[in-house]
Amino acid sequence: MKIAAIQTHILEHKLDTAFESASARFDHRRHLLVEVTCEDGTTGWGECLGPPALNAAVINHYKPVFLGADPLRTEPLWLQAYNLLRDQGMRGLAITALSGIDVALWDIKGKHFGMPVATLLGGRVRDSVRAYATGSFRRDGVDRVEDIAAEVADYRAQGFDAVKIKIGFDVAEDLRVIAAVRDAIGPDMALMIDANHGYDTGEAIALGQAAAPYDIAWFEEPVIPENLTAYQDVRAGQPIPVAGGETWHGRWAMQQALDARAVDILQPDLCGVGGFTEMRRVADQATLAGTRLVPHVWGTGVQIAASLQWMAAQLPDPPRPEARDPILEFDRTDMPFRQAILTKPLDHKNGAVQIPDAPGLGIEIDRAALDQYSPTP
Repeated sequence: MKIAAIQTHILEHKLDTAFESASARFDHRRHLLVEVTCEDGTTGWGECLGPPALNAAVINHYKPVFLGADPLRTEPLWLQAYNLLRDQGMRGLAITALSGIDVALWDIKGKHFGMPVATLLGGRVRDSVRAYATGSFRRDGVDRVEDIAAEVADYRAQGFDAVKIKIGFDVAEDLRVIAAVRDAIGPDMALMIDANHGYDTGEAIALGQAAAPYDIAWFEEPVIPENLTAYQDVRAGQPIPVAGGETWHGRWAMQQALDARAVDILQPDLCGVGGFTEMRRVADQATLAGTRLVPHVWGTGVQIAASLQWMAAQLPDPPRPEARDPILEFDRTDMPFRQAILTKPLDHKNGAVQIPDAPGLGIEIDRAALDQYSPTP
């Protein structure tokens, strides 16, 4: 079996109402899928975190490494591609592009052996995972406090028992949002906050100190990801557990953050960290450092399916009778192609998501939906 073709699919949807985090504005949703096809017709699907067109360009650069190669040789192919851009990459697009290809190869590997990726990773530990609702961005033309309070109340009504909201704009206003959210969801629903590196160190510490009484499960990306010293200061200066890692691509960047004791919770993104091949290494690093690992998830049903396969096999750390299970980030923002590209959507039921047990990622792609959401030339 050899790889015959690698194709990228950019998906796009124009939003009726734009929204923003502290680091990005969204008036469209754009994501990139990677399709790897073998000579025998076996097809694998992956996804890349980050700008679709730029990831696609890097994938084109990687194609000579993979075309004609045995797709089951995931480790040597990963290293060969990584080394191709070692002098220019090591983080960012060089890794996010490689992630999409690697996920697709593991999908092929599962289909070849007739088993889910979770089995190839060592075996299923669980058949479903609890999900937390991600949303609560700042939307145009609305009162932010009222809008987000109503949004999270709806998540509670849907059966979610955890929610993550966006902050990082202004400390005083962000605290009003946090207070309104806690009031809307009650005391028993878990609440996480994500600043998308919008604060400086002093602001992050002040926000953490003031928000602590609202029982915050974690404080995500409080400061810019390059500044590990600032992460250390925020961790020491306020009581909420600090989380981060979606932009620390690959094991080397993760190791620097872990060595610096920069976070309490590490958040690698499977479609940005280097795929399943690199995620296994990062998980071992987190275990050795005694740091909790909670994957970041931001993409289509392909990424959700890949992340579910990872979480199916994610071992309890530490193992104990009532071990803490992983929790799935479940994006609730406007993106109609998220589930439409799958022939069978991966939706939640009362805040829990079943993990597919079919071979590979356990999903099938609706090609009509790919055509529907492809950008118009």
